[in-house]
Amino acid sequence: MASQIKDFREKQIMTRREAFLQVVSIDTVEKFVNYMQIHKDPFDLNELLQELPRKQKEALWERLTQLTTQILIENPVEGWQRIEDESDDDDMEVEQSPKMKQIIAVIQGVTTVATASISVVDENINYKALLECALILNGILYALSESEKALQSAIQHLCAMWWEKGLEGKEQLGKTAFIMMLRKSLKSKTVTGADIVRLWHLHQTLLFFDYDLEESNEVKDLLLQCFMSVNHIKKEEGRRFLSFLLSWNVNFIKMIHGTIKNQLQCFSKSLMAYIAEIYFRAWKKSSGEILEILEVNCIQDFMHHGIHLPRSSPVHPKVRELLSYFHKQSKVRQGVEEMLYRLYQPILWRALKARNSEVRSNAALLFVEAFPIRDPHFNNEDMDNEIQRQFEELFSLLEDPQPLVRSTGVLGVSKITSKYWEMIPATILAELLKKLIGDLAFDVTSADVRCSVFKCLPIILDNKLSHPLLEQLLPTVKYSLHDNSEKVRVAFVDMLLKIKALRAAKFWKICPMEHLLTRLEVDSRPVSRRLVNLLFNSFLPVNQPEEVWCERCVTLIQMNPAAARKFYRHAYEYTAPTNIAKLMLTIRRCLNACIQKEIKEMQDDEESEKENISILNNVLSINDVATMASLLEITVILWRSIHKALDHNEEAKDYTIRKFAIVLPEYFKVFKDDRCIIPLVILASFMPASAVPTFSCGVISKLRNLEKGADENKYSILIDCLCRWGQVGHLIELICDWMSDEITPRKSNTASERRVHIQVTHESKPELALDYLEYLLTQSMNRDCLLSVHKKKLNQLLKVLGAAKEILVSIMKGTDAGSHSFNQATAIRAFTLYCRLSIHLQHKFSSEGKVYLSHLKETGAWIESHVLPSILIHEREDDVLEQHIEVSQLISQAYLTVCKDAIMVGLGDSEFQAHLLDVTLSIMQTERGCFCIPTLLCVLKEIIEASLTQNIGTDEEVATFLHAVQAVFQKILECVARRLRKWREEGLQLIYSIQSPLGEFIYTVQHWHSSCPTVHRGVLSTLLAAVVVEISHTLRKASNAEELAPPESTADLPPLSGSLMTVIIKSINVVRSFLNELMECIICEEIEGIISITAAAYIVVIIKGKHKASLVKDIAHTLQKKLMDFREVAMEESSSIERTLYESSMKILDGILNP
Repeated sequence: MASQIKDFREKQIMTRREAFLQVVSIDTVEKFVNYMQIHKDPFDLNELLQELPRKQKEALWERLTQLTTQILIENPVEGWQRIEDESDDDDMEVEQSPKMKQIIAVIQGVTTVATASISVVDENINYKALLECALILNGILYALSESEKALQSAIQHLCAMWWEKGLEGKEQLGKTAFIMMLRKSLKSKTVTGADIVRLWHLHQTLLFFDYDLEESNEVKDLLLQCFMSVNHIKKEEGRRFLSFLLSWNVNFIKMIHGTIKNQLQCFSKSLMAYIAEIYFRAWKKSSGEILEILEVNCIQDFMHHGIHLPRSSPVHPKVRELLSYFHKQSKVRQGVEEMLYRLYQPILWRALKARNSEVRSNAALLFVEAFPIRDPHFNNEDMDNEIQRQFEELFSLLEDPQPLVRSTGVLGVSKITSKYWEMIPATILAELLKKLIGDLAFDVTSADVRCSVFKCLPIILDNKLSHPLLEQLLPTVKYSLHDNSEKVRVAFVDMLLKIKALRAAKFWKICPMEHLLTRLEVDSRPVSRRLVNLLFNSFLPVNQPEEVWCERCVTLIQMNPAAARKFYRHAYEYTAPTNIAKLMLTIRRCLNACIQKEIKEMQDDEESEKENISILNNVLSINDVATMASLLEITVILWRSIHKALDHNEEAKDYTIRKFAIVLPEYFKVFKDDRCIIPLVILASFMPASAVPTFSCGVISKLRNLEKGADENKYSILIDCLCRWGQVGHLIELICDWMSDEITPRKSNTASERRVHIQVTHESKPELALDYLEYLLTQSMNRDCLLSVHKKKLNQLLKVLGAAKEILVSIMKGTDAGSHSFNQATAIRAFTLYCRLSIHLQHKFSSEGKVYLSHLKETGAWIESHVLPSILIHEREDDVLEQHIEVSQLISQAYLTVCKDAIMVGLGDSEFQAHLLDVTLSIMQTERGCFCIPTLLCVLKEIIEASLTQNIGTDEEVATFLHAVQAVFQKILECVARRLRKWREEGLQLIYSIQSPLGEFIYTVQHWHSSCPTVHRGVLSTLLAAVVVEISHTLRKASNAEELAPPESTADLPPLSGSLMTVIIKSINVVRSFLNELMECIICEEIEGIISITAAAYIVVIIKGKHKASLVKDIAHTLQKKLMDFREVAMEESSSIERTLYESSMKILDGILNP
């Protein structure tokens, strides 16, 4: 039975073999394709091939070759490309024809069988037919389109397996596999680590490429691209491959090195160790000419660049990182030390003596990294001499005249002494450290050198053997804590932190505590934070009982109260919020104990409560006001530092508030000094009003009872309390009461009886009310609280402030001056705050329309109807008081300033801007309109920017605004010129005051010249006219030749012209536009007459050198042609002014045209 089964299986196998061999034929193509699709499993195919006898295998390969050959004869590969091209020309997706699909399927099947056959090839089989088939498949690779990636990969796999098997013809097939895999590995989007590993397995095929043949050029390009590929550089097998490439050909090494140098700027610094590893591996495995090229053309080349590249170059740190890899290898790999010594020998020592300080500094960095640079084959004597020479070089670096080199020397000495402390003689160590600490730490010529010393001493401290010597030397540098350079102080404190961390010495013995606290008191945040870190465990030892924290706090206060406040301001950065809260409560217990102690001494019949801190009983007393105040201030500082943490922990916050709310009333009774009251009030502001009812109910009374002119610190904390409690409405009522009492005295008490307020007779204090309101508007947090009050109260406040206009009218008219206690300054302040509050209310309630903006517009109309007429009346009266005109000017100035700010923040619509321009024109109509010109220029600038950037109106409206801007600007220059003629001193002061805003206005017009060409042209035309007219006027008034001398700078021009030209020549774009406008005016004959032409020549000579010569020369040539019309003037008497101007202008223009 068993024999029968065996026979059946053998027959079945034979049947399967014969069936397979029969389908591999050109006559049974479809059956072959179907067979390959059915038997997709490679294990089935491999099993079948294994079972085939030798002769059947050879027959199979013959049939495969014949099948492939016949398919290609019937369907040449050239036709494949033509079909593909035709499909592309159709510009549409065309499905592959059934015939083409069958061809590809046949070749795919042949490739699959051929690949599987490689594993069954041995030395006893004739596989020439299989080789022929593989070569045919290799030959058609180029004809396959990108869409046949599966077939391409299959043929590539065939070639790779052929190479790995080492069969005959492996060179050609291996080269194909190599090129295919090389291309694939450079596709960054699809490449995988496995692709790079496969490439490495094929690297030996490169040896079969002839470097000098032209056909190898493609391979060279691809190989060079590998050195630009981060994927190859980061992968271990990739670095092996790249290192192998450095041994392919001597000339190729130079190409690779050039490619890497070009790519250094693109590579990150982290890749430099990988790049260095590639060079190092190649160097280790190379010999002969290749080794020489690698050393001289590559490694030594990097050394040269490391020395000569400027520090500012982005490549310099990368080259240093690359060389650093070799320096590290010199300590662990044989032969590296000798190689570094040999390659550095001709360049490093010479560079250390170079004239260029940056070269010396770069050489010093490499010298320090590579130290000691020696040949291990030296005998003892030669080795000692070499090391001695290098120590002498170190001392030379420390004495170099250039600070950068000295700083590098400090770094080098620190690294070397730390690393080789045990091997360096004690005398040399002492000399080096004395040089650092005794001399360079006090280098008066360079803060960088001093900073380097303290930055590098921690490197030496890393070696514990250095601690005894440094402990003796470091106290001499204690005054470096007070260095005038912040970075030196920072480095010094960092060094103290290192000493503390290593326990190398007691830091307070190096720098006494008094010095540390003094510096903590006054220094900047970077230094202060480090000092707090240094002193933290001394004054807030979190591992000890909380009573000790309080003792240390009191000690710190008594040593330096200001330093104590600074210390606790930064303490939260170095401990948990819980510890800060504990310290606050401990201070509270301490204060309670002091109060109880005082009560006990007074009553002498009770024991102190449990919350007593016995150790401090004999130290503290409530009579020690300074200490008590400091403790309260520190409590405030601590609370502020953790307020965010408390907000996130309601339980802790409630507990803290409850604890302090209990004792706060007692503190207010006991601590009466102002220094104590201020922190107590701030503490109260941290709690809800309900937690401190006694105090919170009296805040308004305190504000009411303050005297006129009280300092801001008297009322600011009280107002802050009201804002935090949401009770700012009470303050508004107080302000309205005081202002109403003065501006609009009550005729009836009926309305006020309905209001709830404290019925106490108090003096009205409008000045103080305005102080309160200004403080509210100035502080952002308080302003938000103010604007959150009910709208009705805000409107009442605005109405009260607006009533100041009536008082201002009476002051301007000089009537009813004594009917109220408002003085001029108070009324002006009230008016200004009215305008400011209107803006804030408009911003707050912008969704409700332009209600509050209309108040500003009404105020503008009021200025036109009441203020400006007052100025005109006073200008015609000789006996009018100057203060009346001053009031009018201050009103207008305040209004314009507020409106400018409103436009700047985008609150002014088109109607408002148009109204504002009308007001400005009205102001400029007055004789004294010059007073507000600086502000007016700022207003014009903001209107231009708002019109062009904020889309405030239609194009027609914008054009109208811009035309009005141009008109106002012309009025401004006319007003300045008029003031200069009538009152020269005042005019000169005015010119000086407008220079900055005038420049901003002109530069803004220039910036938007493409959006508003009409305004740009009009403004430049106005500027040009003003300059030409003033210069011409000056020339006409000249009485002698000296006054007609051409100007050498803007200072030689008349005042207004000089000022305008100074502004113009500061911007190259404005100069260009100004010259274009000048040229156009000359061509249009708007500038004519010898005097005007001379004025134009003066302008050109001032601008000469500020702009490209071509345009200046064109204008000079045009002016020269104009002047030729006045040749007859040259025939006049030599004393003639026109002749003098003619000759002077011709000389100027000749100098420009023929320099």
